[in-house]
Amino acid sequence: MPDQDSPAADHADEIYEGHEATETPERPIASAVPLSPEEQMRQPPLESEPELIQTDDLRDEARLRAKKSRPLLQRIVRAFKGEENRAYRELIINAEPLEKRVALLVDGVLEKYEVERAGENRLVSAVFKGRIQNLEAGLKAAFVDIGLPKNAFLHYWDILPAANDSAVEIVRENQSDEQRRRAEKISLKDIPRLYPIGTDIVVQITKTQIGTKGPRTTTNIALPGRFIVLMPFSGGCGISRKIEDRRERERLKVILRDLTIPEGMGVIIRTAGEGKKIRYFIRDLHMLLKRWEEMQEKMKSPKPVMLYQEPDIIERTIRDFLTEDIDRVLVDNDKDYELMLQLVEEISPRSRSKIQRYKETVPIFERYNIERQIEQTFQRRVPLPSGGEIVIEETEALVAIDVNTGGHKGPRDGLNFITQANLEAASEAARQIRLRNIGGLIILDFIDMKRPRDRQAVYLRMKQEMEKDKAKSHVLPISALGIMQMSRQRHEQSMTSGIYTGCPYCHGRGIVKSPRSMSVEIQRKLLSHVRRLRTLPGNAGRELRFRVLLHPTNLERLRTEDERHLLDFEQAYHVSLAFRADPTYHVENFKIVDADTGSELR
Repeated sequence: MPDQDSPAADHADEIYEGHEATETPERPIASAVPLSPEEQMRQPPLESEPELIQTDDLRDEARLRAKKSRPLLQRIVRAFKGEENRAYRELIINAEPLEKRVALLVDGVLEKYEVERAGENRLVSAVFKGRIQNLEAGLKAAFVDIGLPKNAFLHYWDILPAANDSAVEIVRENQSDEQRRRAEKISLKDIPRLYPIGTDIVVQITKTQIGTKGPRTTTNIALPGRFIVLMPFSGGCGISRKIEDRRERERLKVILRDLTIPEGMGVIIRTAGEGKKIRYFIRDLHMLLKRWEEMQEKMKSPKPVMLYQEPDIIERTIRDFLTEDIDRVLVDNDKDYELMLQLVEEISPRSRSKIQRYKETVPIFERYNIERQIEQTFQRRVPLPSGGEIVIEETEALVAIDVNTGGHKGPRDGLNFITQANLEAASEAARQIRLRNIGGLIILDFIDMKRPRDRQAVYLRMKQEMEKDKAKSHVLPISALGIMQMSRQRHEQSMTSGIYTGCPYCHGRGIVKSPRSMSVEIQRKLLSHVRRLRTLPGNAGRELRFRVLLHPTNLERLRTEDERHLLDFEQAYHVSLAFRADPTYHVENFKIVDADTGSELR
């Protein structure tokens, strides 16, 4: 618009009638004029710079804790076995009224993080008796009413008996005659005939509801125990391939053949069973069979009903920590501490000494530097040890991870420097995928490597790191463009989705229209109204008057860069324009009003 001392300044004041009263001041430049506390609270919080956490310091602190907590006799035995440098593994539990958090530290570095909030439904692995509501031939899927707001999705493949899992070696077949006949005869085309609409069916949730999609289910039920997994509808009995010792596998095969398992049921020995005597498996099997009997009683209900639900995070931690070589479990709540002692006493009294009560005044997650490590799981950028970084973007279709060298501090000797940066990025990306619980399709854009052996080294590093993950994943070799594709089993929403919600201002787009775009849109809309009104009787020669209500940011654009365009517009089309800023308007909204009639023009 015109300068204040120009002849057109008076006219400018008329155009912006009411603006001085409603205009909001420009945000000061932080370095020039600091914002007042009140102004700071009106602005979005500034995104903190990603902080590189020195893992060497964390490991040194963990080694000191290991010396104090590991008994002398245990240290001597491990020294004889050559395991004195084995990683120190701790489970740190923070129990609060609204949420409970569990962190797994390996030599002080956060490797696993789980959160459970009060009132949340633990649906993954829950078993329901449901009723088929609809069959979709095109999707080859059934939709099952299990008593939840959304019907469960059941693919025809998940109704058929499951094929043998490649991660399990089948040792013994325990199928009934009926199971053998059904396995031979049933195919996908038989599903609508065998499971018509209205059929009662028992399903287990494999993936919880994410977004608008209902939970995904299967009829191949698996009930996890501490040392075995019971599969009531599958006759295959086997051993996890993660148990690698040949002699131990042979010993477990003998135990598996000796177990008395009801016909038609299957059992898988978990990695936690390595080294355990047969009495542990017998006790676990009896417990799971008793649970199955209780579930069968509930199946008599005529309505959809939940038959089994996974225990809460405290009980799951006790069950699962026996499957790993955990050195100690530290909990900061008396009630949960007593519960854990009670559960461990029933399972493995020798492990009771590993459960410890945290009594320091410093919050437990701060004491062990966990809060700082968790902060990284909510940031786009994660720094790498030698100065580069990875950038993680979650979208609806996939997750993209980009590797940047940034201020890489390593020796910049060409190929070795690039390969080293990519190897660091692969390790950190795999760790972040686990911590953030990222699932589905993942694309990693590494720095281009021309030598096939370098690409192979990064690919092998990624595969090695993903083997630490309990969720199933499939990693493809790096393409010539430096792109790695992988998928990871998704059971529930990612950590980020659970903490954040879509922005109500931009509706999750992450962007809004610029003031320049809004200026163009407003002027285009004004021209449209002028041309339409000129066609009406009585408007041919008279001056048209408009009032535009808009966001102050867009008004600032109109009164500066686009001032001359508006003055030319008024003169060319014989109209009078008045603008009024309203800070309550969304930045992409505006309203054009006929100043003579007071009616809004649409």
